[in-house]
Amino acid sequence: MSKRILTTAGGLLTAAMALASAPAGAGEADARWLTPTMITARAHMFDANLNYLTFQHMDQLFASRTVAAGDEVWDLPVEPVAFDGEFTVAGKALSFEEALEATSTNALVVVKGGKIVHESYRNGSDADTRFLTFSVAKSYVSTLIGLALADGAIKSLDDKVTDYLPQMKGTGYDGPTIRDLLRMRSGVDWLEVYQFGSETQLTKVHDNSLVAYRYRWCDYAANESKPGPNAPGAVFNYATLDTSVLGCILEAAVGKTGSEYMSEKLWKPAGMENDAYWIMDGPDSVGREFFGAGLNATARDHARFGLMFLNGGKANGRQVLPAEWVEEATVPDEGYEPTAAGEPLGYQYQWWTVAGSDAYSAIGLHHQFIYVDPANDLVIVKASHTAEPVGRDEENFELFRQITGRLGG
Repeated sequence: MSKRILTTAGGLLTAAMALASAPAGAGEADARWLTPTMITARAHMFDANLNYLTFQHMDQLFASRTVAAGDEVWDLPVEPVAFDGEFTVAGKALSFEEALEATSTNALVVVKGGKIVHESYRNGSDADTRFLTFSVAKSYVSTLIGLALADGAIKSLDDKVTDYLPQMKGTGYDGPTIRDLLRMRSGVDWLEVYQFGSETQLTKVHDNSLVAYRYRWCDYAANESKPGPNAPGAVFNYATLDTSVLGCILEAAVGKTGSEYMSEKLWKPAGMENDAYWIMDGPDSVGREFFGAGLNATARDHARFGLMFLNGGKANGRQVLPAEWVEEATVPDEGYEPTAAGEPLGYQYQWWTVAGSDAYSAIGLHHQFIYVDPANDLVIVKASHTAEPVGRDEENFELFRQITGRLGG
């Protein structure tokens, strides 16, 4: 990596440090304190020459809110296994280290039989680095919905969105149920296109909420969302906006911020080792957690989350999440896999399911994964920094299959 790139990245991150001193009273319509340098720094978070670094330091680019860990840590035994010999990536025979480089890896953690058998940290990261893993966050939001359901704060997944968010009446979210949103079948008019810098729905909301702090994601849902051509529940349509609304339903149901509830019901009981944090779609006084893709956590804590699901909701010696929810959230109902004819993946409650197996995965933009393989007692966490936002899932799944084979799966 060139010195020029390192210098540029460091300069952007240093300039963006000023975000932490945003005025406490900065409101939804008042973004005057945002300087061009701050906005430029945020806009460069996706730069392919910088994202190996920006994806490790989002709290220096955005307002953030902590998910506090507790004092009791779920200890994972470490028994390293060497991955010798050749691995194949995109048809090329490579060493394991070359395979990690070819798939733009920042971190890789492999847990087999409840033990960490491999850890790799690259590009200056380590076991304490909290990585932005984008839509991996969606599987956490789904889990928080499951916990709120178990608590009785949410009465039923068949409740309407408007039962919890009356401000959504008359919008695209007037009609869908919580279950529809969990399955990405809200019926809302939304096209998820990852072309940042262009005029798409996603980039419009991203730029106005996360970059400029003009409004929140749920403000957009309440003010601008419209019904699409398909009825709620009918057709799969991947929409980060759906998950953002799920997060706002959670807050309304439990009467706490998403971070507070996550710390109390998931992060502390599961024995997570490090604090996590969410990037916010506004200053702390008005912003909400970017529920669709804003969670930052260590690779080890992501592995603990995957292992909790592998163990039927048990973590650190306790039943944190009902076993019934684990199955309901990750095993596709008839007709819900694949997502479309010929696709290798299905979708249940904000988890991608792997057709033809019982494996499932949280997947994020730029190729982030928590891959859970119950048949092989395996969890793989991968934090990446690819230039392409999407399109390389199969080469990563192929790498996971080869790792599984080396471990006797």
